[in-house]
Amino acid sequence: MHSEEKDILLRIFTGENDHHKGRPLYEAIVKKARELDLAGATVLRGIMGFGADSRLKSAHILDLSNDLPIVIEIIDKPEQIDKLIPFLDEVVTEGLVTIESIRVLKYRNHSGT
Repeated sequence: MHSEEKDILLRIFTGENDHHKGRPLYEAIVKKARELDLAGATVLRGIMGFGADSRLKSAHILDLSNDLPIVIEIIDKPEQIDKLIPFLDEVVTEGLVTIESIRVLKYRNHSGT
């Protein structure tokens, strides 16, 4: 059984070394999303990438970076995502924030859990 809806995907691209009030930025963002009762969040650690500074960051053993790319993905209704934007304006000083419309298919078992 599935239901379909149109939601928003919020993606925040940042670095492993980015912090807010002494803790990792990705942790602060996920905790704020939870506090605002957003549907969920996932943090992904990249193995290679570069940003606006054009410095290559890689998990390759020969050029091990301690500032690997981090991507935070949050999917929810537009009005829910909008609640998080002021916080992101405050805490994301370097990075990229994107929003795109998505079609979500939710698969659930018959008991609804």
